[in-house]
Amino acid sequence: MENVGEGWRFPHIPQPPEWTVEWEAIAARFAWVRALAETPQEPAHHAEGDVATHTRKVVEALAGMEAWRALPADERGITFAAALLHDVAKPARTRVEPDGRITSPGHARLGERLARAILWGGDGLDAPAPLPARETICALVRFHGLPLWLLDKADPVRAAVEASPRARLDLVALVAEADVRGRIAADRDALLERVALFRAFCEEWGCLRAPYAFASDHARFVYFHERKADPAYAAYDDTTFEVILMSGLPGAGKDTWIARNHPDLPVVSLDRIRRELKVAPDEDQGAVAQAAKARARELLRRHEPFIWNATNVTRALRGQLVDLFASYGARVRIVYVEAPHAELLRRNERREASVPGPVIAKLARKLEIPDLTEAQTVEWVWEE
Repeated sequence: MENVGEGWRFPHIPQPPEWTVEWEAIAARFAWVRALAETPQEPAHHAEGDVATHTRKVVEALAGMEAWRALPADERGITFAAALLHDVAKPARTRVEPDGRITSPGHARLGERLARAILWGGDGLDAPAPLPARETICALVRFHGLPLWLLDKADPVRAAVEASPRARLDLVALVAEADVRGRIAADRDALLERVALFRAFCEEWGCLRAPYAFASDHARFVYFHERKADPAYAAYDDTTFEVILMSGLPGAGKDTWIARNHPDLPVVSLDRIRRELKVAPDEDQGAVAQAAKARARELLRRHEPFIWNATNVTRALRGQLVDLFASYGARVRIVYVEAPHAELLRRNERREASVPGPVIAKLARKLEIPDLTEAQTVEWVWEE
């Protein structure tokens, strides 16, 4: 997590010696914080009140924890931002069940996406968050509930090992502990015990402060791709060639990266096929995908390295392609390319075949950043 902030700082981080949380300034600055006050919570689990009240108690609890104060400044900022954003999706997810209970199913998963939009767009910030800092925060938001439910999962080892490439699990535990300390509930002590057990469990499996150490990149791929039961399994690498799978929004710079790094490799380009078939980006893409896969199979049958160039913004879509490539004995390198949001839009406007704004907005809402559970190699390329 070294240098994830790249000089960027989230505003209003409590500072020594007082470590004061400037809640009024935070609420005045961020509309998404103020919106939390309109969302109720289940009294049995949150007797302290609405989501804004809870969030304030969470960040105040975090600021009072010696473990948080002892972190390097960058990590204090990252975890404070995550604690502030951890329930950002509750206004969208909260509902009253038929029996009267108040629930917010899926708020952590949606919260990751909302946090990404806020941090990438710079909503209320001095500057948008750079990719490493942003994704570290988003991962903490996504997994903030994991310490409370890990041991209830069907496969706790897989859950912890799978989260570890994306999030520092010791920081996940820190946010989860603050989340518990920021509530009034009868089971508060039991929940704190769950956080302590989570720390001990991840420590035992060697993934508390770093990603689980697989025997090789291929062993990691096999564990997640083929659902192998033992993460210690040292899978034999029988791959014979590499396919590069590009990922990124239109205008991010994928074509530029290819031209600079692999100008001699064959490229299966969905943009090029669209132009050949005269299919607009906002029209049905079935014929485009079918033609692209046919060309890819010709190269795969010859075990010839190539590049698949398309937006590939969702994990599910990338997974289908990785399955295809791996079935021919290829190892896969995913290269995710990103540009600052404003620059991305300017580039798209200058393109000869620009993508309609609503299409880019839809892709951005769906965007899932590739991670090391998806392929043998995953690279992020971004402009500071």
